Amino acid sequence: MMPVIGGKHPVPESALSRRAFLGAGTAIGASLLLGRTVEAAATQAVTAQEKSGLASHTFSTPRHTTRYWEAGPLDGPLMIFLHGWPGIGLVWRAQVEAFASEGWHCVAPDMRGYGASSMPTASDAYALREIVQDMIELHDHLGARPAIWVGHDLGSPVVGALAAHHAKRSRGVVFVSVPYSPEAFALPSLLPLVDRKLYPEDQYPDGQWDYYRFYLTHFDQTVTDFNADIPASLAAIYRSGNPASVGKLYRSALVTRNGGWFGSAHHAPAVTPDPALWPAADFDALVEAFRVTGFRPGNSWYLNDTANLAYAHAAPDHGRLHQPVLFLNGDFDGLCDINHNRVGEPMRNTCKELSVTSLPAGHWLPLELKAESVQAIRSWVKARSL
Repeated sequence: MMPVIGGKHPVPESALSRRAFLGAGTAIGASLLLGRTVEAAATQAVTAQEKSGLASHTFSTPRHTTRYWEAGPLDGPLMIFLHGWPGIGLVWRAQVEAFASEGWHCVAPDMRGYGASSMPTASDAYALREIVQDMIELHDHLGARPAIWVGHDLGSPVVGALAAHHAKRSRGVVFVSVPYSPEAFALPSLLPLVDRKLYPEDQYPDGQWDYYRFYLTHFDQTVTDFNADIPASLAAIYRSGNPASVGKLYRSALVTRNGGWFGSAHHAPAVTPDPALWPAADFDALVEAFRVTGFRPGNSWYLNDTANLAYAHAAPDHGRLHQPVLFLNGDFDGLCDINHNRVGEPMRNTCKELSVTSLPAGHWLPLELKAESVQAIRSWVKARSL
């Protein structure tokens, strides 16, 4: 979801139209589409999985296929990790492995439109109601015991909606980077919370959410630009937060003014992937996944504000959450740091048992501070006797 920078590699129409990349067992499956390059990346990722006990499975219903990553005892308490834009379930490797080693049954799916999960072509297929239903089907497949749901980026609105509409499926909720919004994560809900001292309305009508507006007004360009060089896009997107950025104009406010994330270049700059964030084999798997899907499915999540607002308004008790809630805040997150803007106010007003932990990270907190995020969740679980 939260762009930090991005780009695209022209993906053949044939590759975009295929649903392959649907591996079973511990296979990545992308080698069927992309030959030796993908096969090598898959082999590396599978080797890493086997060493850690992390396994890949697929689960299908008549309406959807979900590939999910799993570790830990099947009879352990359930913890489900949902990634956001632009990821795959492997973004949660460190957290899954840590909690699995402590007896938790940990699952991290590839969300709709990502990795080896279903990739519908219609934009309305990426409405929040549909994505929540994917997770309900997966949860039933896993036994339907009440779980702790953890969401990062656009995974956060999914766990929030699931907790609001299907409270009995959740015994605790963790939002990472993106706070809960009972009004839905939608541009009309976000704009009233913009800091107008930092973003005067006459100059920055959409504040730090200008990139969101650009997605709505120039959707095809966003996809084409990100797809122009996929490895460069992903390397540029995944960068650590910068403490010097706090309290300053965030680059996401300038996307329309610049004519896109990459301006007139229309492709990401050449950037070396940050090995501190993604293990090399996992980053290779991420790149190969996006060579298949491109950015169109993931970007389509942004195109459903009207449907998502209506879905939020239909939630019981006005979307209030009565389960224990933890929010992990990134101090250097120019989009969603709740200590320097108002984006956390709706969460504070509607979560009965809210805990907040702030950590010195940018938007990619689960990757930047792997051990610290595990410890924060672990401490909250213990304090809440979950």
